[in-house]
Amino acid sequence: MSALTVRQIRSRYLALYGLRWLPTGLLIPVLILLMQERGLSLSEIGLVVTAQGLVVLALELPTGGLADALGRKPVLVTAGVLNLVSLALFAVADSVALFFLVFAVQGAYRALDSGPLESWYVDATLLADPDAEYERGLGHAGTVAGVAIAGGALLSGGLIALGPVGPASALTVPVLAALAAQAVALAALMTLLVEVRPARGSGALRASVAEAPRMVGQAFGLLRRSRVLLALVAVELFWGFGMVTFESLLPVRLAEVIGDPERAAALLGPASSAAWLASAAGAALTPLLLRWPGAAPGAALLRVLQGATVVGMGLLAGPVGVLVAYLACYTVHGASNPLHLGLLHRQVDGPYRTSVLSLNSMMAQPAGALGAVALTVLADRTNVSTAMLVGAVVLALAAPLYLPAWRAARRATPAAAPQAGSAAAHPAGPDAGPAAEPPVGSAPGPGGVPAGAVAASADPGR
Repeated sequence: MSALTVRQIRSRYLALYGLRWLPTGLLIPVLILLMQERGLSLSEIGLVVTAQGLVVLALELPTGGLADALGRKPVLVTAGVLNLVSLALFAVADSVALFFLVFAVQGAYRALDSGPLESWYVDATLLADPDAEYERGLGHAGTVAGVAIAGGALLSGGLIALGPVGPASALTVPVLAALAAQAVALAALMTLLVEVRPARGSGALRASVAEAPRMVGQAFGLLRRSRVLLALVAVELFWGFGMVTFESLLPVRLAEVIGDPERAAALLGPASSAAWLASAAGAALTPLLLRWPGAAPGAALLRVLQGATVVGMGLLAGPVGVLVAYLACYTVHGASNPLHLGLLHRQVDGPYRTSVLSLNSMMAQPAGALGAVALTVLADRTNVSTAMLVGAVVLALAAPLYLPAWRAARRATPAAAPQAGSAAAHPAGPDAGPAAEPPVGSAPGPGGVPAGAVAASADPGR
């Protein structure tokens, strides 16, 4: 991987990231409608979709540990193959049992896919240049994802408008297109992602599977040793709970202000595409936010701003006001992700990077489930606006959890100044540098070997 420059690594990462999200964009407009066309009721759809969440919750951490132990590329290739299988099943499924299987396989795919590509990008970038500002690439990835999803959704609508193709119904055509797009993404992954691993074959696989639980245990150990990391991961609890407001309650709120559910549904299609483009625009602001106010204070400010946009969705009268607040919410959402992930990466070294990312991602699963239950019950017993206001408060309450990272970065800045050649001397922004304590992954590893040394020797391509 040392033969690749930082620019080449970023270009490959962004290309793979866009290809990863394009199939998702193609599926968004038809996901529910196709299952209804195949005879499933809404309650049955709710049942089969839970399979994905349950599998992700069960596998998120073990697969993260496996990626850190075995290597990111084999895990990503396995994930891509599983996604091909789930899409192929989705194209022909016509029963509750088959759709349940579709979402179970999709859950395994998402658990394997969560984190390894991003971890490869960060580790490969730091290997090529220890002083590189990888947060910019993370911000660009958010932009690429937003554009890919919005473009896929628009393409899906065009394919539906063309009507049936042979025996495939109009709603099935985007699924077939997603299947083709995933095949292209898998081929690109195998070509563009270069990773050097110390060993291959069945012996290496057995050793990596045996090593994965230890990596997961170490990831939890990192939280105990780092207050900064613990606070950053805890942000996901508030974020996951609050996201229910703009992912689930917004359609209900829009139907409420319009007074016609069918008109609201018609507006949601283009509004969703616009929202993902707004998210892409927000992610493009990452370089500016890193310069001022900095990663940690910027992330805290965005949590409060996102809460304010949800207040707007809950209180503004008329569809225009609600949709403007909705687009503003997604703009803030897109800007928040790169800052949060950049801060997270600064707190962990290579060997445990994907495990910690999986742990961070996993926190949102139970929080989102709790939010879905609590806020919908509150909406039923009071009104949708009240439930959205409560969710907005929860989103904003996450802001103080960025204070430990901000304080640690301020303590680290004077100490880093004399070290002109070190990564600590060149943080990505005023508050994006490493904490005063070293990254938790650099604590002694097995046998007393520093974990950073393990990263350099075992995964130089990461």
